[in-house]
Amino acid sequence: MRYRDLRPQAEEGLTDGCAVGFNYGTPATGLARTERSVPVPYIKLFFLEKKFIVQLLIMKLAIQIPAYNEAEHLPAVMAELPRLLPGVDEIVVVVVDDGSTDDTARVALEHGADFVLQHRRNRGLSKAFIDGIQFCLALGADIIVNTDADNQYPGSEIIKLIEPLLQGRADLVIGDRQTLENKHFSPFKRMMEHLGSRVIRRVSNTNVPDTVSGFRAFSRYAALRMQVYNPYSYTLETLIQAGKGQMKIESVLIETNAATRASRLHKGMFNFIWRQGGAIIRSYVLYQPLRTFLSIGAVLFLIGAVLLGRFLVYYLLFNGSSRFIQSVSIGGTFLVAGITLIMFGFLGDAMRANRQISEESMIHQRDTAIISNLENLSEFRGHPVFSKQNPVS
Repeated sequence: MRYRDLRPQAEEGLTDGCAVGFNYGTPATGLARTERSVPVPYIKLFFLEKKFIVQLLIMKLAIQIPAYNEAEHLPAVMAELPRLLPGVDEIVVVVVDDGSTDDTARVALEHGADFVLQHRRNRGLSKAFIDGIQFCLALGADIIVNTDADNQYPGSEIIKLIEPLLQGRADLVIGDRQTLENKHFSPFKRMMEHLGSRVIRRVSNTNVPDTVSGFRAFSRYAALRMQVYNPYSYTLETLIQAGKGQMKIESVLIETNAATRASRLHKGMFNFIWRQGGAIIRSYVLYQPLRTFLSIGAVLFLIGAVLLGRFLVYYLLFNGSSRFIQSVSIGGTFLVAGITLIMFGFLGDAMRANRQISEESMIHQRDTAIISNLENLSEFRGHPVFSKQNPVS
């Protein structure tokens, strides 16, 4: 949360000697309220150098929508997005245009988007997602909701998604599409989504029922720590990062709209399984290199040791080693491969430690890089930014 300085309004008509106090309530719509379960200082009054200071606690929600050629569906998506929510003072809508060739950016602004962050060419869903997260952080967002541009997720469900974050119960909240009962899914998709989620829950060490749902809400703490390396999809990797980072994760049941088009990301269920399988293997290598390479290397080393041992036993005891001469070459190969993989494991673990140090620096940089002049904002890290003040030409 961030504070808005109300010093100019407060100093008018006030003199030294005023009482110092706190008004606890919900930061919403500019009025103090008391129904919030976890009270926070809404209006803070104090003296500083004999001056009366008033600060107002601001809760800012950013709703980001990665989009690629979604000019047809964005109006329906934008129409459902809330503009006032209990517990939230300011809502900003950000559309990440991933190099669309239609009028996605123009349509987004015409239907209520506050900002459009545009990629000059199509860079994929993962890149659009993480660039949107970084842009929302730079806008000063305390909560970031990610939703789809194809209107799969109703905007009315956002209030349910952010409630655990407002109450301080979670760092990441994922909308559960109830895949086994979802009437908009085919029976085969229901089964595969359910089985896939079971595997990913085991990998990520979480209890999330719907692990590939893109309808998610991140606290600022969680968003600062998100970094996606998988070019295919962000859902698995961000969940693994949250699980390995010991973040508090919750799920909420949501309804979904009927599909408006075939998925561009999943070109058939088997293609989806193939890509997600690769993402799982990559995640093991990236986040658990020592355990992964040590386990595989130990198996290969053991096989090689057994084959070489068989040759040595017959060579030393039975003088019949000529029949097992191939065991030397095969066993030696397994032995060398096992030792090599074990060394890779220790090397990867050292690199992981260095990456963690770099990530701490990245977190600090993201947290402090707040955009101050939004009216003249036209570019963010090399990407064009459009708004009402800077419309699409």
